Amino acid sequence: MLVKELVELLKYYDQDAEVHFSYNYGDHWRTQVAPKVRDVTEEAVTYSEYHRMDKLARDEDAYDDDTGEFIEGVRQVVVIG
Repeated sequence: MLVKELVELLKYYDQDAEVHFSYNYGDHWRTQVAPKVRDVTEEAVTYSEYHRMDKLARDEDAYDDDTGEFIEGVRQVVVIG
């Protein structure tokens, strides 16, 4: 999803409504939890074969020491947390 798509979707909701995000807690009952959104940031991510999804890239995994540029496969994204 792109930021412009999220903005388009959110404009139809009550502007004073709380915002939460949901995920599977990983417990025996597969509980879906929904904590409040605390912040919105830009972060570097890279694909994780182990997790089969993007993960946050640590600084040493994100940047080339010589050029200071992102390593191939690292992308800057908006993260809701």
